Amino acid sequence: MLVPSDVSDSQNNLVTQVDKFVKDRVFTRNLQVRRGVQDVGKVVQDILKEVEAQEPRFISSLTEVNGKFEGLDVISPTEFEVVLYLNQMGVFNFVDDGSLPGCAVLKLSDGRKRSMSLWVEFITASGYLSSRKIRSRFQTLVAQACDKSTYRDSVKMMNDTSEVKLRIRERYIVQITPSFKCSGVWPRSAAHWPLVHIAWPHPHLAAQVKTEGFDLLSKECLALQGKQSAMEGDAWVISFKEAEAALLMGASRKKCLSILKTLRDRHLDVQGNPVSSYVVQTLLLYECEKHPRETEWAEGALGDRIAGILMQLISCLQCRRCPHYFLPNLDLFRGKSTSELDNASKLTWRLVRELLTNSKALESL
Repeated sequence: MLVPSDVSDSQNNLVTQVDKFVKDRVFTRNLQVRRGVQDVGKVVQDILKEVEAQEPRFISSLTEVNGKFEGLDVISPTEFEVVLYLNQMGVFNFVDDGSLPGCAVLKLSDGRKRSMSLWVEFITASGYLSSRKIRSRFQTLVAQACDKSTYRDSVKMMNDTSEVKLRIRERYIVQITPSFKCSGVWPRSAAHWPLVHIAWPHPHLAAQVKTEGFDLLSKECLALQGKQSAMEGDAWVISFKEAEAALLMGASRKKCLSILKTLRDRHLDVQGNPVSSYVVQTLLLYECEKHPRETEWAEGALGDRIAGILMQLISCLQCRRCPHYFLPNLDLFRGKSTSELDNASKLTWRLVRELLTNSKALESL
């Protein structure tokens, strides 16, 4: 499929195969996602309204617009995340010294009193706004809201984690994550981006992306797993969701990502989840640097891009390291076992071999 003997005919055949895969497989996945969003959206909305009634500082940012829920992110067709943006971060300084890869802390600004903060009871003796303390309070509120909800028979809190996760209708998992939005600033740990010798992204797009800023999420910090750190409970996870979305605009990048996510769900969704959708998206961003021209992301080139990304995935799995796109010191495979990574590598190689040797591979994958 991807090593043609007759370039013109093979390219036409490839475009046809990709289009058919999109119509048959990607479209089916999208329908499952839409059905899942509708199933969980109103349930989460109801619970967050009850939380807000009990504690007005946790204002729901999940809104329904023309049948779509803004603020609900798709992890997989059965797994979602709602980021709940909090107000009044202003009295805190953002501290990002690289000691916690992928994380940062919020420290009370010099001369500012605790009483000046909306979140006074969550500030530690050292002046840090504790991510875990806020999350713990929010978890209690969500548990109470679940008991009062009209959907209480179909929603349960998951108690095996410090994060706020709901199981809905015994099928879906929704994580609700308190967060602060940091617009117009860029973390020091990502100051190296974009690399000066790389042609992508264009400087104008890079500037736009940096203006988007980033989010600070109250969730378990990957970099601190298995470590004893005094900062563990205080640290906030840095997220570049808006920046990443802006980079994926243009040509057929989003279509390529949809195909890869579908292949991942069908063939690489294995125990331990070593190959998450986020890992796939990260490798696509690295592929954009290797192939900076828009023509390299045209419909006819998607087969080569997909093969390249999957080959890079195999390399990362075998090296047991997948660096975050903006924060290369953060390993996205941290915490994954050797056996999980080896198994994923074998499955990915099987997938690549089929794509490379079978001109009609996408019909059966």
